[in-house]
Amino acid sequence: MTAPISILLCALGGEGGSVLAEWLVEVARHACHPAQATSVPGVAQRTGATTYYLEIYPQPFSALGGQRPVLGLNPLPGRLDALISSELLETSRQIAQGMASSDRTLVISHGGRALTTAEKMVIGDGRVNATALTELVAQHSRAHHVLDMADLTSQAGTVVSAVMLGCIAASDLLPFDRSIYEAVLAGDSASARASQRGFALGHAAITRQREQQRYLEVLLVEPKADAAPMLSADLAAQFPADTHPVLALAQARLIEHQGPAYVALYACRLQSVLQAEQASSPGAEQHPITREVARWLALWMAFDDVIRVADLKSRASRMARLRRETRAAEHDLLKIYDHFKPGVPEIAGLLPPAWAKRTLNWDRRRVAQGRAPWALPIQVATHTLGGWLMLRLLASLRCVRPWGSRYITEQAQIESWLQALLQATRISPALGLEVARCGQLVKGYGSTHDRSRRNLQHILTHGLAGDVSVDEQLERIERWRRAALQDEAGQALDQALAQHGAPARPVSEQPILWMKNPRTGRP
Repeated sequence: MTAPISILLCALGGEGGSVLAEWLVEVARHACHPAQATSVPGVAQRTGATTYYLEIYPQPFSALGGQRPVLGLNPLPGRLDALISSELLETSRQIAQGMASSDRTLVISHGGRALTTAEKMVIGDGRVNATALTELVAQHSRAHHVLDMADLTSQAGTVVSAVMLGCIAASDLLPFDRSIYEAVLAGDSASARASQRGFALGHAAITRQREQQRYLEVLLVEPKADAAPMLSADLAAQFPADTHPVLALAQARLIEHQGPAYVALYACRLQSVLQAEQASSPGAEQHPITREVARWLALWMAFDDVIRVADLKSRASRMARLRRETRAAEHDLLKIYDHFKPGVPEIAGLLPPAWAKRTLNWDRRRVAQGRAPWALPIQVATHTLGGWLMLRLLASLRCVRPWGSRYITEQAQIESWLQALLQATRISPALGLEVARCGQLVKGYGSTHDRSRRNLQHILTHGLAGDVSVDEQLERIERWRRAALQDEAGQALDQALAQHGAPARPVSEQPILWMKNPRTGRP
């Protein structure tokens, strides 16, 4: 049996919710479709939420053979086809009541907020996190459109109900042409023209979002059409089958980064982890520690430096992707300018350790004297032969990467993590798995990467130390790892360390810069 299209409209008092419901009913009647609407008014103007429930039958009267459908008066949780709202918190409130479902409901909502009384009563900032509300909408909807209806309303000089009507028309929720909606809004008065402008702006906004969504879906699907990396027979023979999907990706990434010899080093390191796990859990069919290490070890060994950045920026696949993203035709001229600003740490990472140390000390002395860290801003015209050759020349320096201070430092840190991992695995498989998960702490670029490595080293040094039980070690390492991932500054990690009686992280040296008074010219 054909089911009616169920729609729940949510608006604040005075926003024209009843007018929107009447418009939708008129649209259905113009198209000769059965429709019915009911309303639950709010408690006061501008403070109470007003809801309107509509059911519109998707077939016209002419297709019903003289019969009439029985339409419902109230919305049923999880049975809505569309939830339309003019306020983000009200949208979330309806979702919390179970009205929307991830497999059926289309949600169209204003992304702005009208603060509730409870939010205004808080002494500090009592506002509900709008990002969390938007994530809730995305989680509990088949499709969703969150947009700034207030700005569109202001541009049109009308009320939000006209914008919401345009959004509904562009969503293809109802089987009606745009001309039917415009016929309902027809008129020469100032208010009618304002409603028509609001309708057009809402329709255009949803149309743009749907076009962008379809374009992104194409971009996401195209890479999946490529063949997945194939794992070499040699590596496949060395490791169990449950690790092969990760190993295939790791092998492809490490060959790009440094070549086959680097893959051999990766396999040697992973073999030691596999042997320790098999000794700790003999006869186990799954190898979670090895899988976890295979992932994070590959990402860490393929660290980002100026050589890798130059390689990624100058690849033919990147040029093809940029042409797709900009929708450049075959004969269109596309100019690409890449901006770089390498500092002393990036350049020193390519130098031997002794030279790198002198270079870094020179930059530290500059900063201690109140000067800014040295950096070299560069603009590279990647679309030109000269710019592309410069990037390819820099990318070709990967053959000398193993002699650079950055490579040597990264490998030493990796070995330190692996030694702690092997020690923990021999004590307890659960503890070894938790230490393996700590590999995700190492991420980012530049100072963020350095800080993440220091966090990892601090957690391993103090998490595995002390005369405590294995359960206590497992609990504090897990808690510290989760805390380290909460914020970049590490405040949550400092609190977690203090709660377990561990030493705080060492404070990094920061020079004190004295600023001159613009009036007196003195510090």
